[in-house]
Amino acid sequence: MTWADIWPLLGEGLWETVYMVGISAAITALGGLLIGVLLVLTERGGLLSAPPVNAVLGLIVNVGRSLPFIILLVAVIPFTRAVVGTTIGTDAAIVPLTIGAIPFFARIVETAIREVPRDVVDAAVAAGASRWQIVHKVLLREARPGLAAGLTITIIALVGYSAMAGTVGGGGLGDLAIRYGYQRFETEMMIATVVVLVLFVQAVQSVGDLVVRRLSHR
Repeated sequence: MTWADIWPLLGEGLWETVYMVGISAAITALGGLLIGVLLVLTERGGLLSAPPVNAVLGLIVNVGRSLPFIILLVAVIPFTRAVVGTTIGTDAAIVPLTIGAIPFFARIVETAIREVPRDVVDAAVAAGASRWQIVHKVLLREARPGLAAGLTITIIALVGYSAMAGTVGGGGLGDLAIRYGYQRFETEMMIATVVVLVLFVQAVQSVGDLVVRRLSHR
């Protein structure tokens, strides 16, 4: 295989990876944010104190985080088929990617919100702020740098997950590495795939660091 053959395949694989990671990250950001906030609000003594609900949410998150992604890929095959009608391709890979990442990001959200100084929340309560105002204008606003850093970590984790999805025909750069680099012993393709993945992760990390710095200065 020549480099003239490799470049088009790399471009297609990179686009598929960006597509999978982008859609998964967007859904994960919403789902993880909601669950993470609820974990804080429903804890004992929280703004929406509901220990039974908190225990159920915590159990779901812990189970989701404890499953290795390669096992999760196989375990959710029936659900994936029910949602997108197939278990192969980038659209199918988005389902397990999202299911695997939401619990991961939810814990990061929970940790970031817990780092908001308690006296800031108490001041908002004393000023008569509603629960929604406290969540939106105090907790989430103060936790923005941590949330941005956590989302960056999650996106990078999704890149790694997407590469593993290539083992079951999920498409993307991982699929290229498996089909050409491993099964056909195309060393050039394997090296090129690794380099592109490293550059992609570096780009994501750089953008994430920039966002965190800007949010921290406000």
